[in-house]
Amino acid sequence: MDRPQLLAVVEFLAHNRLKAVYAAAGFGVQTEFAVRKAIGWLRKNKVRVVVADFYHQPDFRDRVSNLESLLATVQPMPEVKVLVYYDPSHQAALDKVRQRFRIDAALAVPVQDEALRELLAGWRTA
Repeated sequence: MDRPQLLAVVEFLAHNRLKAVYAAAGFGVQTEFAVRKAIGWLRKNKVRVVVADFYHQPDFRDRVSNLESLLATVQPMPEVKVLVYYDPSHQAALDKVRQRFRIDAALAVPVQDEALRELLAGWRTA
């Protein structure tokens, strides 16, 4: 049986260590370091989970975060689960984005491996 695919969009290199957790949870892992490349990969491949770093910068002109483009791409794919990692100081920005886009789960950083394992276990066969 093929392993379900997980797309990890890693913009903060500290989260690259989580690749081992994804693999141990039974996922094949594709890592991209830029949202634009992640969108291109997502459009060409079947994926079960998308994991991405969320951040907000007040100087963004037409968007709230780094993820609007990625989230817009995933919206018509209800079978794809979306998980974001966020800094608790950006909670208000995350709430604003969640009003417009589906985000299935959000974990505050630093990400706790056990919480991530539990979440992924439920999504592996969903």
